[in-house]
Parts: sequence; C-alpha cells; structure tokens
Amino acid sequence: MLTLYPPLGLYIHIPWCKQKCPYCDFNSHEAKDNLPETLYIKSLSHELESHLELVRNRPIVSIFFGGGTPSLFSAHAIAQILDNIQQQLTLSSSIEITLEANPGTIDQVHFHNYRHAGINRLSLGIQSLQDEKLQALGRIHNSKQAMQAIAIAKTAGFDNFNLDLMYGLPQQSVEDALHDLNTALTFQPTHLSWYQLTIEPNTLFYHQRPTLPSDDLLWEMQLAGQAVIEQHGLQQYEVSAYALPKKQCMHNLNYWEFGDYLGIGAGAHSKITDSKTGTVMRFSQVKHPRDYLDARKHSLQNKKMIEKDDLIFEFMLNALRLSNGIPLTLFTARTGIANQEIQPLLNQAKQRGLLLDTPSHICPTILGKRFLNDLIELFLPKKP
Repeated sequence: MLTLYPPLGLYIHIPWCKQKCPYCDFNSHEAKDNLPETLYIKSLSHELESHLELVRNRPIVSIFFGGGTPSLFSAHAIAQILDNIQQQLTLSSSIEITLEANPGTIDQVHFHNYRHAGINRLSLGIQSLQDEKLQALGRIHNSKQAMQAIAIAKTAGFDNFNLDLMYGLPQQSVEDALHDLNTALTFQPTHLSWYQLTIEPNTLFYHQRPTLPSDDLLWEMQLAGQAVIEQHGLQQYEVSAYALPKKQCMHNLNYWEFGDYLGIGAGAHSKITDSKTGTVMRFSQVKHPRDYLDARKHSLQNKKMIEKDDLIFEFMLNALRLSNGIPLTLFTARTGIANQEIQPLLNQAKQRGLLLDTPSHICPTILGKRFLNDLIELFLPKKP
C-alpha cells in the first residue's frame, strides 16, 4: 500500500509546428494560419480546473512545455498559462520550468521575454549542426541559426539549458556525429540529450525509409560519442541523457523514477496516484487540436487503472533507463507492490548478467544497458 504521494510534474502540450519532420511521431500538426493562442489558453485553463480534485494540495515540482513547437507561442501566451497555473496549483519553491524551442522560431526578444515570463530552463531542438543533415531531417533551421540560437539563449540569461542532438542520421559517419557533438559542447550546455534516430510507424521515414548507418557503425558512434561527452564533464544518467552535476532534467527524471505527472493540452497523457486506495490511474486527452478546442469534443480518453502486472512492467520500463538504477525500496514506494513479488524476475535478470547482483538496488550491468530491450522484456506481463 502506498503511504506517500510521488512527486508531481505538470506537462503542457502545444501541438503545432511550422512543418512536420519526417521522423516525428509525436502529436504535432502543421500550423496553417495564425495560432489560436487565446482559445487554447482558455481550454488549458478549463482542463486544469477539471483535474484539481486529483492533485489538490500537491506541490508541482516541474513544468514542461512540449510539442509540437511551444516556441511558436508568444511569451505573453506562455506567461498567461503560467499565471493560470499559479492561481490553481501550488508550485514548489525550487520548481523547474522548461520550454522546448526550435531555433527556427525564436530570436533574442523571444528568449528575453520567455525568461521574464517565468521559464528558467530551455530545451533547444538542434538535432544536427550540419546543413545537409538538417535538410535530410526536414528541419526548418540551418546550422548557423542553431548556433545563433544557443548563443542568444545564453545572452538572455539562460544558464540552464539542454541541447537535443541525434546520431545515426542518413548517410552519417562517425566523424559527422563527433563533429556535431564537439561543436555543440563548445557552448557548454548544462544538459545534453543525445539519442539515436529511430524509424517509427506513422512517419514519412517509415514509408520512405532513408539509408541509415549499420548496427556496427551505430555502436562505434555511441562509444566514441560517449567518450567525448564525458571529457566535457557531462555525466550519463539515462539512456540518452547527460548532464553536469545537479543539472539533470527534474521533469524527465520524475518520469523515469515513476513519479506522477498531469498532462494538459491536445493528446496529453497523465499518470496520477491515489495514495488512499493504492491505485495508479492513466488517462489522456483528445489528440487533434481541433477537437480539443471544441468544448463538445474536449474529453478524456482511455481512463483506466493500471493493473498489477502492467504496473510492474511500466515501472521497470522507466527505471531501467537510469544509468545508476534505483533503490529497491523505490519500487514499493511508487507501485505499492511488495518487493518479494518481483524477486524471481530480478534473480532471472541477474543470472543472465543483465542486472548487478546487489540485494537493495536495481541497476543494469554494462551488458544490460547494451541489451536493454531484452532486460525490459523479462518484466512483460505474462499472457494467459
């Protein structure tokens, strides 16, 4: 039985982009005309109000504006959203408030105004710093604009920022990948998200598959890139996340530690714990912004309690991504399930060399990190 509420984050989805990237499977929609900022802010406020009974008196430890491209919204709109949140929820005194930004949609005035609105952390979607790779990815910015955006963000006073970079791009060599990393790291980001391009269903790349590097070349890129990142003082704390000490992304870390999060906006997902009953609920909002803005269609989807076997799997799916693992006690604290119930599965993973053989900690071995999918599959619910 759960005795304490997990930490609670707030996710706000802004579903519009200037154009859809061919690798993107997120809930994003091309902005054809002027964005309906005022109407969307009103819908967000109404949705938040409808959730208050679920999260009342629980402090929000982090707020994350994701998308889509949140930086398409004006700083005034972002400020209004944050003001509405402060009027309805309790914010932690050390709250982290992140905004995802596309280098092709911002300038110095934007960054200054976002900071004034209350944003204290930026996540810049760079993806690459080579023009031909950016073109292949369908990005709307070039390498010069990307570097200008980083410099402007620092000038605007953002001393805590993430850079998003991909590797395993079409026709990419190890030298190309290291060039991107070395160039990005000269800007001294506090956080780096460096992850492999994967081809997802329902994307243009899935139907028009580009030529990607071989598995051996990807492994070489990964090892060489991790060595470069480590040399710059950023420590890997998750599969694709690296940070300076005490600069890990609080919002994402809460996901991986199986904390709670309330998602508002078109297509946003939520996971909320009821400590009195020990149940964990998941639900989502309608996906298309047109439906979200229509009060007649604005409604929750797929609201359900997570059953025990699924709860075990979802916990492991997140926690095993952490490089240093988690204490075994966190499993019961977040799920309400006794540790003994997963001990046979933990023992099986240890026998296969995928988990460290420690009694009070769950942590992947080097082999477990390399074959993380195999490790996670051990915790899949058994079919009847």
